[in-house]
Amino acid sequence: MAEQVTSAKATAKTVRIAARKVRLVVDLIRGKSVAEAAAILDFTPRGASPVVSKVLKSAVANAENNFDLDSENLFVS
Repeated sequence: MAEQVTSAKATAKTVRIAARKVRLVVDLIRGKSVAEAAAILDFTPRGASPVVSKVLKSAVANAENNFDLDSENLFVS
């Protein structure tokens, strides 16, 4: 039997922002739904917010296109 995929991920390479600063933004959205996380990122005045938002959108697109997952059921882990 084939194992069902229940997660999708995306990474950003060669981003010139310190990991500590990115972690401050990621900690805000961890555990939230995708829609709620996108709204939080839109209104967060941090330099890492646009980068994290782009990675979030990429992960959602990966989940929808590669694994046929519904974006309404996704959350940030």
